[in-house]
Amino acid sequence: MLARPLIAIAISAFLIAPAIAQDHKMPMHHPSSDKMAHKPIMIEQPWARASIGKNGAAYVTVVNHGKSTDNLIGVEATIAKRVELHTHKNDGGIMRMRHIKSIPVPAQNSVTLKPGGHHIMMMGLTQKLKKGAEFPLTLIFEKAGKVTVQVKIKHAGALGGSSDHSQGHGKHKMKH
Repeated sequence: MLARPLIAIAISAFLIAPAIAQDHKMPMHHPSSDKMAHKPIMIEQPWARASIGKNGAAYVTVVNHGKSTDNLIGVEATIAKRVELHTHKNDGGIMRMRHIKSIPVPAQNSVTLKPGGHHIMMMGLTQKLKKGAEFPLTLIFEKAGKVTVQVKIKHAGALGGSSDHSQGHGKHKMKH
C-alpha cells in the first residue's frame, strides 16, 4: 500500500522539476547549451560568387556569443593558393582592396563580411567557383581557434541577400 503513494510522489517531482527550476532560475541541462559553452563563435550564411577569373571572394556573418571581443586573424582554403582578409578603401574616389591583419568581432555582437566591405579574398583559385557548388573554408580566430564551414557558391553578381540582384560598382572604379 505504501509503494503507490511513493511512486506518485516521485513521478510528480519529476514532472514539476522544470517548472520549479524556471521559477528559481536554477540551471537546467539543455544539449544546445553545451555547444554554445564551447563554441562562442558561430559562422552564418557563408557564400561566394561564381568566379570568372583566377580570383574569388567569400563572405560570411560572424556571430560572437562570447563575453569578450575575439579577432578574426586568418583564413584558409585549399581552393586557392592564397587566402587573405581584405577590406575596401576609398583612395581619391577609387575603391581599392587592401589586405588587413584582423577583423574584431565584439562580444555579444556580429560582423558581416560583404561585397564592398570586409571580405575573404581567394587568389590563384585552383578551380573555378561554379554556381551551386560548395567548398570548405576555415576561419581562424585569436581566441576561438579554427572554425570550418561549407561555402555555397551563388551566381557571379550575387549580393548575398535573399534577393541576390546583381549590382554594379556605380560611379566607383575598382582596382585590386
